[in-house]
Order: sequence, then C-alpha cells, then structure tokens
Amino acid sequence: MDSESLLLSLELASGSGQGLSPDRRASLLTSLLLVKRDYRYSRVLFWGRILGLVSDYYIAQGLSEDHLAPRKTLYSLNCMEWSLLPPATEEMMVQTSVVKGRFMGDPSHEYEHTELQKVNEGDKVFEEEVVVRIKEETRLVSIIDQIDRAVAILPRGALFKTPFGPTHVNRTFEGLTLSEAKKLSSYFHFREPVELKNKTLLEKADLDPSLDFMDSLEHDIPKGSWSIQMERGNALVVLRSLLWPGLTFYHAPYTKNCGYIYVGTGEKNIDLPFML
Repeated sequence: MDSESLLLSLELASGSGQGLSPDRRASLLTSLLLVKRDYRYSRVLFWGRILGLVSDYYIAQGLSEDHLAPRKTLYSLNCMEWSLLPPATEEMMVQTSVVKGRFMGDPSHEYEHTELQKVNEGDKVFEEEVVVRIKEETRLVSIIDQIDRAVAILPRGALFKTPFGPTHVNRTFEGLTLSEAKKLSSYFHFREPVELKNKTLLEKADLDPSLDFMDSLEHDIPKGSWSIQMERGNALVVLRSLLWPGLTFYHAPYTKNCGYIYVGTGEKNIDLPFML
C-alpha cells in the first residue's frame, strides 16, 4: 500500500483484522516520508508486518522510476528507525530453507542447523556433523522475497509499459469495473513475468503489450489458492492468499484505490494442496 495514502489504505484493508495502533500509524506517516526523501525513491510502499515472538518487523519497500525494477526493502522494529536489507540471492534461499517455525523478532538472532558433510581423509570418506549458523536477518530477506514473488499483486491497468522498456504508474487508470473485479484474470503478479514468456504467439495475440506484460493470477498453482470476496455492498473487493496466510489485497472498483498488505508469521501454508 502506498505510504502517501496510508490511513485510507489501512482502513480499506481492515476487514481482515489487520490494523495498526494510532501511535504506530503516526510514526509510519512521518518516517516513511523521510525514507522517501533520504533514499530518493519514486514511491514508498508499506509492505506489512511480520509477527515475531519478541517483537514485530515492520517492512517498507522503495520503488524507483521503473516500477518493475528490483525493489529496495527496509525493516524497522519501532516504525521510526529503518534499516536497509540486502537483495535476496539464491544462496540465501537455499541456506534459509531449512529454518522452520516463528521469527524471534531480533535481527541478530542466530538459528543453528546441523548438516552432514563428507570429509575425505586419504582413501576414506567420513561423514561429519557441522553446525551451520543462520542469521534471522538473512531469513527475513528470503521470506520477503518469496512472498513478493508468489503473492504481491496489482489490478490490470495500474501499471503500463512504455515502448522503451520502463514501467510506470498508469495515470489514466480509473479502477476495474465491478464485473472485472470479480475475475482472477484481472489481477497480475507484481514482478517480472515468468509464465508469459512460455505462451505461444497465438495465446499472446489478444494481449495488449502495454498492459498485459505480467503474469495473471488465473493460472496460479495450486488452483484455488486465492479467495475473492466483495465487501461493503460491492464497494470493495478483497483477495486473500491461502498459500501465504496474512496477505490481503484490496481494491475499490471504479477508483484508483488498491494495494496489498501482509500481516502474518512469515510461514507458508505447505498443506494447501491437500486442503483444497
């Protein structure tokens, strides 16, 4: 959700019970403006909150002029002081995939994982137990990147791609119609396309290259991982992810008001295929 319309956005997303206390809201309104100024971002999004056992992580993301360029991620424990996180790497993903359970809420906390590694001594090969330490900050980077790739979404038309490549906010976007808002095909993943590149020329024939340049939600696996509900007498459409419980996307049809927020423990629902 855009930091400039934070109070309205939190109000629209509050149907899922995801709110912030008045002092946290006031702190965010002030500090995110300073983040945007100091880091010279084009836009700053309040991404959400990852719940920890000791304290919670408040997450914000900075966007450059090209909105599909890699986003810069920052975290805070008090909504006032923000720290920049490093970009996620494949090595981080593999390293943190063995860590399970809740976040502690302390970036310097270290998880311990025991691995069996083969050691060669002459002609003999031994298996030795090695304790690997993984920082919680590394896990935080990995989880945010996974959630972004899987469930960060936008309505069709919110962004447009110029013939020269960069992606910008569509100033002419006036919201989806009520019938469009009820279809999963009207929403796109907010990342570089993956499935689109595998489509045939015949499948791409009806697509508008300036608007349909991201992956649609209708082909997400597992099928049924999104819940669509109309609220406030059809004045608001809310999408909730069942794969990453805690992700809520909201959009008011016929208006520009849209965004998403994640408030959860940072744990993926790996049992979802068996629940559908």
